[in-house]
Amino acid sequence: MTDVLRDIWEAATTASPPPETSLVLAAAATALLLVVWRPAWSVVRHGVTTVHEACHLVVAALTGRRIMGIRLHSDTSGLALSKGRPRGPGMVLMTAAGYTGPAIVGLAAAFGVGRGYDVGVLWALVVLALFVLLMIRNWYGLWTILVTLALLGALTWWGTAEVHAFAAHTVTLVLLAGAVRAVAELGFSRRGGRARSSDADALGRLTRLSGGLRVGVFALVGAGCLALGAWWLVGPTFSGLADAAAAFLPR
Repeated sequence: MTDVLRDIWEAATTASPPPETSLVLAAAATALLLVVWRPAWSVVRHGVTTVHEACHLVVAALTGRRIMGIRLHSDTSGLALSKGRPRGPGMVLMTAAGYTGPAIVGLAAAFGVGRGYDVGVLWALVVLALFVLLMIRNWYGLWTILVTLALLGALTWWGTAEVHAFAAHTVTLVLLAGAVRAVAELGFSRRGGRARSSDADALGRLTRLSGGLRVGVFALVGAGCLALGAWWLVGPTFSGLADAAAAFLPR
């Protein structure tokens, strides 16, 4: 076991060389397809929801609340359970962490992947999945996390360097873009008179901010993280392509 943990640590803390341009572009196209195409989004949204609920609990624990568990449902909704004061800064931070969480986690992942720590980011996601596994309180959520954990673990342990790079870029971009789509869906649902028990409404009861402002803050955080994270991951590739194209232009 000690040797296995040492191997994991060495792999996670060793930076990989920059991936091929074609691999980065393929990962970006795959992530875009997964988020934009509705049938694919109905599947990958479970992952975004899992991170959403995990962030609720992490912030709850950091603010001194007692964490109780997570429920994940087949309609891609979820519920994070904690006990503590019903109002106050801790409750505000925990409530706000849901829709901003996937974007911030995606940005942190982009920081690591952009510096070559593809395996490190994948192992970090495995640790996050293990945390959620310990917190799951319903059968559907348990099945979802076990499948996710098995896929992530197998991919990270047996995948090649190219597979690691492709997976890390794709998952990171899905988190970043998926966070923005989730906020957009929240805005449309609230405008249609639905989602009246959402995090935005709970935050409104805690802070008395207007509904549009609450969703706007979520959208601003998501869009900012997407722009910066995408630049870290894909920006150097486009810069290289621009430099290559400029070399063929007449001087």
